[in-house]
Amino acid sequence: MLASPATALAAKPSHGGSGGSGGSTGSTSVVTGNDVSWSQCSKALPKGQLFGIVGVNAGLANTTNPCFATELSWANASVGGTGQNKAALYVNTANPGNTVGDWPTTGTLNQYGVCSGGDNQACAYQYGWNTAQLDATNRIDTNNPANFKWWLDVETNNSWEANTANNVADLEGMTNYFQSVGAKVGLYSTATQWQQIAGSSVSSTSSLNGLDSWLPGSSNLSTAKTACSQPGLTGGETTVTQYTARRVDYDYSCV
Repeated sequence: MLASPATALAAKPSHGGSGGSGGSTGSTSVVTGNDVSWSQCSKALPKGQLFGIVGVNAGLANTTNPCFATELSWANASVGGTGQNKAALYVNTANPGNTVGDWPTTGTLNQYGVCSGGDNQACAYQYGWNTAQLDATNRIDTNNPANFKWWLDVETNNSWEANTANNVADLEGMTNYFQSVGAKVGLYSTATQWQQIAGSSVSSTSSLNGLDSWLPGSSNLSTAKTACSQPGLTGGETTVTQYTARRVDYDYSCV
């Protein structure tokens, strides 16, 4: 997504390790899941994972992962046996503001009013709703979106406004769309990146309040297990933690 009034900040860690065998570092016992996306399209996928989380987009919120179908089949073949579904999805998120071509100029009444093309909460919400709708209807083939948990990947290397209230409205629009079709929603981010994008807290009436969190940033399996005790980004539970080893993303289920 180009030409936005976004805050350009470096974001680490982010999704996108190379393919590899699933499991814990230094052990043949598989105790983790893995997440994959477009950057694994030409690589061997992990094997024997307990669960798989597949990226719907190709790095930007308005793109499509070209090997989504193959990777979803991989996730559906996961071993299972944790508190996670065998397959879940994650989507890139962004709020570029009204300088981009796909910014809405019309919309239906939402909690912030009716969008008429302005750089405001009503249109940010509509942008988020529209983006989620495209993810659920155009990017996952004929799969029923309600069959998956959808993780919102909230990172500073995508386009965001300096206005955190608009960013929150955008994420609420995405959340509310997915929930409207019967899907569960969670949040992927670090506490630092989340605060930069969404501010220090969300309203108790926000649809973001109390969502499950998937926290990246651990250095190994041991610290990923410890990170399960960290608070969720918006007051909910931390249900998944992530670490990267040998350029492979591993995900530990906290439930």
